[in-house]
Amino acid sequence: MATTTTTTTAALNGDTAPLPLDTIDLSAYDPEQSKLMDERCIVVTPQDVPIGALDKKTCHLMSNISTGLLHRAFSVFLFSPQDGKLLLQKRASEKITFPDMWTNTCCSHPLDDFEEEKEMKDARGVKVAASRKLEHELGIPMSQTPIDGFQYLTRIHYLAPSDGLWGEHEIDYILFMAAPVTVTPNLNEISEYKYVSPEELKELMDAPGALFTPWFKLIVREFLFPWWAALLERSNLTGGGKVDVKLIADLAQPDKVIKVD
Repeated sequence: MATTTTTTTAALNGDTAPLPLDTIDLSAYDPEQSKLMDERCIVVTPQDVPIGALDKKTCHLMSNISTGLLHRAFSVFLFSPQDGKLLLQKRASEKITFPDMWTNTCCSHPLDDFEEEKEMKDARGVKVAASRKLEHELGIPMSQTPIDGFQYLTRIHYLAPSDGLWGEHEIDYILFMAAPVTVTPNLNEISEYKYVSPEELKELMDAPGALFTPWFKLIVREFLFPWWAALLERSNLTGGGKVDVKLIADLAQPDKVIKVD
C-alpha cells in the first residue's frame, strides 16, 4: 500500500519547497529486484539539469511521475560488427517494471551513487553506467565495452506507464556500440536474447502478441531504422567492412533533448 513521504529535492518548476512523494512496500516483489530499487537515480529538469537524487522506487511510481518527477536514463543498442545485427533482450518476469517485454540491448540509469556516472561532458557518466549494466544484465565483461566505444546520438524525453502503479519518465540517452561480446545472461534480469537484422526486427514487432517496451517502440519509430541503415551502408559490409558506430557521428544531436510522445 502506498504511503506519503517527503524529499528535499527541489520542485521541477523551480520551487525550492520539498516535494511530497509516494512510496510503497516492495515485500511482494522479487527480492533481488526490490533491492535494486534502493539505487539512487539522478533527478533532472526537462532540460536535463541535475537537481537531486531519489531512489528508483520513488522515481518509478506513477503517482510521483504525475507530479513531474523526471530522472536520467540510457538505452544501449549493441550491434554485431560482422553483420550489423542488433542484440535484443527480453526482460525477465521478475522485473518490477515492464516485465516480459522485448527491448534494446540494455536500458537502465546512471546512478547518483557513483561520482563518475554523474559526469555530463561527452555523456561520459551514462557511458560508464552502460558498461556497468551490460555486465550486470547480460554478463558482458566491461573490458568488451570500453567507454570510448560508445557513440552517443541524442537524448529523448518521454513518459510511459507500465501497469498503472509503475512507469517511466526519463531523459533517455541513446548509445550505439558495435563490439564482439560474450553474453552470459543474468536470468533475474533477462529471460531471452537474440540478434536481429532490420527485417527480422520488423517481423518480430509485427508478430501477434509481441510485447515491446514503450521507449524501444518510440526509438524505433523516430530514429532507429534510418540510423541503422546509414550505419550498415557506411560500414560497407558487402565490401568486407565491419560495423563502426563512429561512422554515423555526424547524425548525432548531442546537445538536444527531443520530446517524444
